Amino acid sequence: MDTVRSALEGGELFLVYQPIVSLQDGSCFGAEALVRWQWDAQTVLEASRFILQFEHTLLAGKLTYWVIDTVAADLGEWLGSNARAHLSINVPPEILGRGGLEYAFIKSGLSARARQLIIEVTERGIPDQLGLDALNAVPKSGARIALDDTALTGVNLGLLTRCHFDFIKIDRSLVAQLSTEKSSAPWLDGLTAVLKTTSLQIVAEGVETAFEAQTLKAAGVQWAQGYHFSHPLSVGDFERFHATNVGQATL
Repeated sequence: MDTVRSALEGGELFLVYQPIVSLQDGSCFGAEALVRWQWDAQTVLEASRFILQFEHTLLAGKLTYWVIDTVAADLGEWLGSNARAHLSINVPPEILGRGGLEYAFIKSGLSARARQLIIEVTERGIPDQLGLDALNAVPKSGARIALDDTALTGVNLGLLTRCHFDFIKIDRSLVAQLSTEKSSAPWLDGLTAVLKTTSLQIVAEGVETAFEAQTLKAAGVQWAQGYHFSHPLSVGDFERFHATNVGQATL
């Protein structure tokens, strides 16, 4: 705990931005903000290596507020100049429904860009009733909600009846099942049903090959992110990536 606290307070954490693109025309509609840890001079840790140490601790809120402030400093003005662009921010359950999230967006100035924000929560992060009420109130601000790391099981799809979501993000472990050696993956049928029976938009994570991208496009998936399109980028590189990949796709 002391180590992650010192990383946060000592300026060892920074953000990168993973572009999210349209599978229809390859245009970039925004990015997901991802935390990285400059562990030492040669080593950068991805969030999966340390983020669980923050969850369900007093540091979870502090980290989230830092992310919001950093996104605002990095791309607040950029959002104002790119009204069609969106940014996704991951939010842990600890701060939902407690007032801190709304205050952080107001304080950072991002509340003025609410319609360009996507709040991401995971299945394990679906909170208590107070938090559910807060999530269901998010659309009133103009922001949108994504259920992250979706495995398309009955458990997490059942959450769609309890809370308003605009997006579901397909977990990279499912995308990795797509290969030229298999004619299909079992979860694609479930995905087709979701697309036919709901107004949800789908974002596929961890897309690494042209075959995966084409298969997902054929299945009706609208959006994707992954190394096939771009690695996570610094703020400057992301702005340049977006500028050279502007299209007509809209949310």
